[in-house]
Amino acid sequence: MIRLLANANYDFIKWRKWAYTLTALLIIPGLVELAIRGLNYSIEFTGGTLLQVETSRIVSTAELRSDLDQAGIHGAEIQTFGADTAFIIRARLGASAVGTTEATAAAVSQALEAKLGPGQFRIVRTEAAEAKVGRELQGKALMAILLSFVVVLIYLAIRFEWRFGLAAVLATAHDILATIAFIRYLNLEVSLVVVGAVLTMVGYSLNDTIIIFDRVRENLRKFRRQNLYEILNLSINETLPRSILTHGTTMATTVALVVLAGEVIRPFALVMTFAIFTGTFSSIYIAAPVLMYIEKRWPGEDARGARAYVAAPSRTPPPPEPVSTTSSSRSKAAV
Repeated sequence: MIRLLANANYDFIKWRKWAYTLTALLIIPGLVELAIRGLNYSIEFTGGTLLQVETSRIVSTAELRSDLDQAGIHGAEIQTFGADTAFIIRARLGASAVGTTEATAAAVSQALEAKLGPGQFRIVRTEAAEAKVGRELQGKALMAILLSFVVVLIYLAIRFEWRFGLAAVLATAHDILATIAFIRYLNLEVSLVVVGAVLTMVGYSLNDTIIIFDRVRENLRKFRRQNLYEILNLSINETLPRSILTHGTTMATTVALVVLAGEVIRPFALVMTFAIFTGTFSSIYIAAPVLMYIEKRWPGEDARGARAYVAAPSRTPPPPEPVSTTSSSRSKAAV
């Protein structure tokens, strides 16, 4: 078994202030733009028209989408339906206006007639999707994220302690804000697929944070004379090979989807690619420093001396050894 970076010894925590600056430069302008322009919701959230269309010859979804864009129907979702000549088109007129079902169907019919010619297609059915359904989906998506936070906080409070849980939830909240800013920068259309990517990102980020925190808990018991600054750096370095292998293979898959996938799945792949980066970033530079700050303000009952922050810690902890009376006095003095 080849283990990359087996003897890694990087001082990650030292760069936390630079990380805070970087993440602030990413999130704050994105949230300002979000407050001004809002998000670009798909018809699943804003309402629109669903049409089932059959054509006389095979046409690619990319060609249909281009023709509909030229006709003023932007951001249409087009999927094949059973056969290469059958399609489901979800569309709305204009960038923000929902438009009537009849007007949307007429615009789609004109675009198809210009592309295929008269009599070369047939609209099998037309249905309206009301905006009320979209409001329900938005509410349920928000509720799913909030419930995941509550469940994770309870789980981590039981398995670790509340300090670990709070740090993990704050890091995940950072990831959600960063991802929303990323979606706003790229002006991605927010559909159920994108919401699914955000929820997947929450689980991915929490998983990475929990792995690091689990190693932190082990090292707190193993190296009781070391301060939390050193323990955090040691734990991140010990899990670094696993992080690189796991995140590298996952990102290779999502990047391949970004390059090769169609328009429907590409937003999901873009969000997931960014989620892998921000999830790894927050586990190291947000969750770990936040845990150190929380422990400094409200130190735990166990290993209180080991969790105290010191200004210039040593880089490599010594092997565990019994705590003598002298070392105990030092620990109390440090606290």
